[in-house]
Amino acid sequence: MKIINRCVALAALFAVCVQTSSAQNPIRQAGNVKSVTIDNQTVDIGTDGAFIRVTVYSPNIIRVRMDKQKLSDDFSYAVISKPVATKVSITQNDNEININTDSLKVNIRKSPYNITFSNLAGEVINQDEPGLSTSWVNESVTTYKKMQEGEHFIGLGEKTGGLDRKGNAYTNWNSDTYAYSTSQDPIYSTIPFYIGVHHKVNYGIFFDNTWQSDFNFGASNDRFASFGAKGGEMNYYFIAHTKVADIIRSYSSLTGLMKMPPLWSLGYQQNRYSYYPESEVMRIASTLREKKIPADGITLDIHYMDKYKVFSWDKERFPDPAGMIKKLKDMAFKVTLIVDPGIKAEKGYGVYDRGLKEDIFAKYPDGTNYTGQVWPGWCNFPDFTNPKGRSWWGGELKKYADEGVSGIWNDMNEFSTWGQKAPDNILFNFEGKTASHPQIHNVYGLQMIRSSYEGYKAARDNKRPFILTRSGYAGLQRYAAMWTGDNRAEDSHMLLGVRLMNSLGLSGVPFTGMDVGGFTGGASPSLYARWMQIGAFNPYFRNHTGINSKSSEPWAYGEEVLEITRNYINLRYRLLPYLYSTFYEASQTGKPVMRSLTIDYTHDENVYNGLYENQYMFGHAFLVFPFDGVTSFGKLYFPAGKWYNLYNGKMQQGNSKIGLDLVISQLPVFVKESSIIPMQTQIQNTTEKPSDTLFVHVYKGDVNNKFVYYEDDGETFDYEKGEYFKKMITYDAAKKTIYFGKAEGSGKSKFGMVKIVLHGFDGAQVKLNGKATNVKDDFQALMVPISRFDPTGLSNPLEGEKIRSLIFKNLNDQFTISY
Repeated sequence: MKIINRCVALAALFAVCVQTSSAQNPIRQAGNVKSVTIDNQTVDIGTDGAFIRVTVYSPNIIRVRMDKQKLSDDFSYAVISKPVATKVSITQNDNEININTDSLKVNIRKSPYNITFSNLAGEVINQDEPGLSTSWVNESVTTYKKMQEGEHFIGLGEKTGGLDRKGNAYTNWNSDTYAYSTSQDPIYSTIPFYIGVHHKVNYGIFFDNTWQSDFNFGASNDRFASFGAKGGEMNYYFIAHTKVADIIRSYSSLTGLMKMPPLWSLGYQQNRYSYYPESEVMRIASTLREKKIPADGITLDIHYMDKYKVFSWDKERFPDPAGMIKKLKDMAFKVTLIVDPGIKAEKGYGVYDRGLKEDIFAKYPDGTNYTGQVWPGWCNFPDFTNPKGRSWWGGELKKYADEGVSGIWNDMNEFSTWGQKAPDNILFNFEGKTASHPQIHNVYGLQMIRSSYEGYKAARDNKRPFILTRSGYAGLQRYAAMWTGDNRAEDSHMLLGVRLMNSLGLSGVPFTGMDVGGFTGGASPSLYARWMQIGAFNPYFRNHTGINSKSSEPWAYGEEVLEITRNYINLRYRLLPYLYSTFYEASQTGKPVMRSLTIDYTHDENVYNGLYENQYMFGHAFLVFPFDGVTSFGKLYFPAGKWYNLYNGKMQQGNSKIGLDLVISQLPVFVKESSIIPMQTQIQNTTEKPSDTLFVHVYKGDVNNKFVYYEDDGETFDYEKGEYFKKMITYDAAKKTIYFGKAEGSGKSKFGMVKIVLHGFDGAQVKLNGKATNVKDDFQALMVPISRFDPTGLSNPLEGEKIRSLIFKNLNDQFTISY
């Protein structure tokens, strides 16, 4: 009896110990599946520790939502699309649930919950790490994914470091990081979307959670990659395609596509912190025109304001803003103004008084307005998650529209305050649902640029607004271009900027730029020259430098640098038909303008190599090799195919690595075989009409290619009504034809003639619509030789290539060139 009683007592003690241990365990796991409800494309799952909803969003997109309590109402500032009706099979048994589409297989194990995504061949694309899956630590939630052998991780938006994220961890908390280092994290923006690559398969994961989030790609562990947040749901979209470009397209279908930008915004922009007074602004504008440096925009930083108060002008520095803007317009310059969200708390300041009256500022729980210090002093901050706040902001912007301002530059919208520690207990309207600062912080910038875009669009009738931003969240591409913030005038920062823009391109943001020349410090002449060359092959091309630094205009570094930079700005303006058409592609598919080689050469291990990770495609045609301003010998990698030297037409075989002597007057750029590149004659700004001839450059190759040539008025939204001119140009390598399709759209081309420029077609018999035609032998040089400044030095020869060309009328009908 004593033995039995002792056993009973020990058993009871063990049970108490287990319960105590369980009660003290701070980690809550999803556990075993207890219930399953299937409804069309949705599976609701109850487990020991979680409520889960798995939704087939499309044949290639699966959404997974999880929480410790019943799922709340569905809402997202990022995702604007709804699930697409999809043919799907959902079955279950005692051990598992299986979801099959025509593109994906999803397997959910029940004991415990664990999800695996596979292709139709049964190859695992992505899976939860067994034993970990998804769990909570207090209010923080994290999903752990099995890290596959040799897996690469790319994207994640504006993140410093290398192209491949493997072995590193990152935090998303939008931060004002003046003069950030090349490895600093986080910086300005949050895009919680990455792409995984392994074993010839690719996938994307978009974690739509606005709280502070963390991504770990094998940092301090050899077992998993993970993503999680300090609050909110586990809410992610799994995307799988065979091509990375299609993953970006599907992500863009969720978060939205960019609108066509105004054409002038693709031209060269001159900026500094700050140009003032008016006479200095006009001097800069006059010098650009005098020195024949093509340019379309001048940007004014915070010193245009009265004591840094937004929506105001310093009347001593700028006594007649509208008059100045009119004079600049007459010189074909558009003006962009900076705006900050902080509204100076000053009675009698009309903007503040109207904000108080409309009650649109973010608040503490006791109903008082949150006050933080920024440039004007102590400020209140508009609540852009309040529809009334967005409307108020748009109304204030109308003042600038009435004065003729063309662009709005949104800064300090992380949001930034002195001390960089806005309290957690700030409350926001959140579309009537009320939320605290930790949930809103990462989307504050997104909602500010939304307010700017919608307000400025309404204020300027049918004119496209140009909106620039420093901060944002997934979906920012719907409203704004993004630049990479307050960088440094250093070689490493120039190359980091390339990687940041490539990563943003992988993350659904096509319209990006960096402060060319560097914001802090001062560039050397060689660094500046190289940076301006690279800038000519950036989507947004803006020169910008900070206060108390030397001037950074193209003429500030001497005559040689001026000639070098003018060469590349000139080239950019001749390439505008190609660039504008490439932006049209981005507006339709999300494919970026500046393209990491991982998009088209995903499974080529060389493109992940640190030696070559900065190389990128500019549109479909140009392979750009960024180097710093001091390196005299560069290592280049050419992916599969044939590549033509842009400057002399010499061909380089792909799948090869070469060394190249570098000169500061020339940035290495090559053209992909079979490329189609429309160009125009030289202009000084986008209001100037080029000649009547469109030059279509075609590079002979062994692969097929298609290019959509696109024109519209470059200014209004009439293109959405069909007022555009579009032609599909097809290169068929097997049939040896170049085919111009029938024109689409109700618009008319501004080019009456087309000149086909043939590269690599030596000796070919060329026919137009089956009839022999005259083909002219010619010579092309894209760059003007740099002057021989030293009388005792060697002359700089003209570099170019022999080409063949033919010219004909630009007809709306289709026509064919054969060779």
